Amino acid sequence: MPYKAPVRDYQFLLNDVLNIAQYSNLKGFQDASPDVVQAILEEGAKFTEEVVAPLNAPGDKEGCVLHPDHSVTAPKGYKEAYLQMVEAGWPALGGDPEYGGQGLPHVVATAYSEMLTGASSAFAMYPGLTDGAVAALSVGGTDELKALYLPKLIAGEWSGTMNLTEPHCGTDLGLLRSKAVPDSDGTYKISGQKIWISAGEHDFTGNICHLVLARIEGAPAGVKGISLFLVPKFIPDANGNPGERNSLHCAGLEHKMGIHGNSTCVMIYEDAKGWLLGNAHEGLKIMFYMMNNARLGVGLQGLAIGHASHVAAVEFAKDRLQGRALTGPKSPDKPADSILVHPDVRRMLLESRALLEGGRGFLTWVALQADLAKYAEDEATREKANDFLSLLTPVVKAYLTEKGLKVTQDSMQVHGGSGFTEHFPASQYMRDIRITLIYEGTNGVQALDLVGRKLPSKGGRAVMAYFAEIDAYVAEHEAGSAATFVKGLKDTKARLMDGTMWLMQNGMGNPDAAAAGSLDYLCLFGLTALAYSWAQQAAAAQAAIDAGSTDPFYTDKLKVGRVFLERILPEAEAHLQKMKAGSEALFALEDDSF
Repeated sequence: MPYKAPVRDYQFLLNDVLNIAQYSNLKGFQDASPDVVQAILEEGAKFTEEVVAPLNAPGDKEGCVLHPDHSVTAPKGYKEAYLQMVEAGWPALGGDPEYGGQGLPHVVATAYSEMLTGASSAFAMYPGLTDGAVAALSVGGTDELKALYLPKLIAGEWSGTMNLTEPHCGTDLGLLRSKAVPDSDGTYKISGQKIWISAGEHDFTGNICHLVLARIEGAPAGVKGISLFLVPKFIPDANGNPGERNSLHCAGLEHKMGIHGNSTCVMIYEDAKGWLLGNAHEGLKIMFYMMNNARLGVGLQGLAIGHASHVAAVEFAKDRLQGRALTGPKSPDKPADSILVHPDVRRMLLESRALLEGGRGFLTWVALQADLAKYAEDEATREKANDFLSLLTPVVKAYLTEKGLKVTQDSMQVHGGSGFTEHFPASQYMRDIRITLIYEGTNGVQALDLVGRKLPSKGGRAVMAYFAEIDAYVAEHEAGSAATFVKGLKDTKARLMDGTMWLMQNGMGNPDAAAAGSLDYLCLFGLTALAYSWAQQAAAAQAAIDAGSTDPFYTDKLKVGRVFLERILPEAEAHLQKMKAGSEALFALEDDSF
């Protein structure tokens, strides 16, 4: 089943819904004219569909290979496709022009990223990890380090990784043991073992730049004593080219359920030379720039794999003949009707599409906030956009992966028994997407972050601003042509407000109650965000129809939106009631009775 990039949906979101042309006065957007964006979408689709997507299934079967000299080779064709991608300039799309990037808006680069990830999530992780390294280095690097490393990382000539997890600690990074010893030249000797390091070793790039968390000797215990270091595979020489091999290596590859085409490594550091990023003992603060970038990327990954699985399921449903429509044969000239005639198959496909299109709208709106947080001309707009970005990052990561899994699961169900075999792509998508709910902080951790940190931050300023944003939209549009969608948004936001007030009243006195309901609260938040996106999309589609457009895309958009309103949005009340149930039932059973 060939992959099909969501070009038309991104054209609609960027032009009709968000109207990014209105920001043409801002840095980055000046070069993002409609014709340039159109060319990026079309060429990005061509590259991902024709070059990357054909590697996905073979790469899954072949996997990566660790050699006796600790080198790693990726599946056949990966290196050639990566070099072709670099040659075409795709990794530099949203990069800082000061360091050789093209400087296009993040919201435009996000569209390409979804296409690349949907074509092959394992392949897309190689440049994706580099994006995160660029984010951290841009914040924590000295001018000298940035001048040396950023041009090569942004171009894709060098790649980056993030090294957090150790065998004995994952989310609780305060337990990490990797150590850093100051050297006489101002660098540090880094020693320790890191596991689950995506893209930790490969042969695509001239250098691999590892961002490693470690504890300087004598540092305070816990997270307050963690520092962040740049530890390259090859130490750059006087000309900035890869020189002496650093004392680090890949000691093993993880045998995983999915994403087989990405090298997930056990990395060993033995007095490896590293450069401190930022101040000593403040590594987590800088690493969070990388982690937040990665969390948004994982939310995108959940959406992208969901989309790819849905494309395959739709094509299968059109071709698969099985049974007859309950209302009488629809294809009397054939031995059976396609399974598209069956209501339950249509339910799965249309609910999936409603989640994907709503989720894509949400993701794109958040990506725009990242641009406004950097480039808006007034401080108030930058502050609000930055608040939205911080507040919604755990929602993007957790909700889009939760729903991406549901879409992928339903896509497998549409395939029936064929989906459980390796002859069809459904099984690979199912294996690949499952990690997205786990890494970069499990979805339960994201929910705790939302409830415990993001809501009370700065006196609740971000969530109150988000509520005000929705209230203003409702007030302006509730009498408009998309009134049904606006009412759905208004009602769901009211439930989210109810849940927020419940947390404020109960969370402080009983933290277990807040934690027990945190994932349902996050899902309620995600539903509200998708309802906001669907209201915006419906208004834009109806406006195009009212202006005389006969493009069926717009009428189809409204029909899919109706599925969201009638079959998905009612889940909001269930999430609200579950979170209000508190934690009593969860703690009634004694530990020994589990």
